[in-house]
Amino acid sequence: MKMEKIKKVSPLYLIAYILLPVAVAWVVLLIAVLTLNDVAGPIVCIVVFAAAIGWWVCGSGFLQKRQLKKLEAELDNEGFIRSHTFRGKGCVVIVDRVHGQVALLFTWNPFKHFVFPAKQIGRAWVDDGRSGPGFMEASYRVSFFFEVNGVTVRADTFTSNRRWRMDSDYIRTGVSKAETMVGVLLAAKERSC
Repeated sequence: MKMEKIKKVSPLYLIAYILLPVAVAWVVLLIAVLTLNDVAGPIVCIVVFAAAIGWWVCGSGFLQKRQLKKLEAELDNEGFIRSHTFRGKGCVVIVDRVHGQVALLFTWNPFKHFVFPAKQIGRAWVDDGRSGPGFMEASYRVSFFFEVNGVTVRADTFTSNRRWRMDSDYIRTGVSKAETMVGVLLAAKERSC
């Protein structure tokens, strides 16, 4: 069974996500400046810029949740048993351990999902993000990876804007989640072989 190549990013969606609010903001601002008085013009400008920033901050999360609900309903209709679902920052991984299948939905390609037999997973592993010498050894990101038909998928189980010691609860919890997901993926792979 030949599977469509996994695309983590849709360039068209990414460009629209970034540029569409800018274009709409400029059009509304142009209309506001040309037609509104000195009091309403600045208010409209502030509201438009706040809406654009709100879209950039919350839009992808909102869209991903909506598309995930749609995907889950579609999978349920097809008899896909959602044994385990991992919602990461960049992607959602849904595993059917009974039938040995995996479904993926990426944040930057939300209108396209990928379902494939778990036997197509080449390997899966955990990356604890460990770096630094001796007592300065720490991490800011813990992930699990898996390869599907030459494409490497990364799902973060923990991210931070600061580094945490390797014995911190945050890192240990992230590693535990990553190890669990690798185990689930490998169990589904065994089931589908």
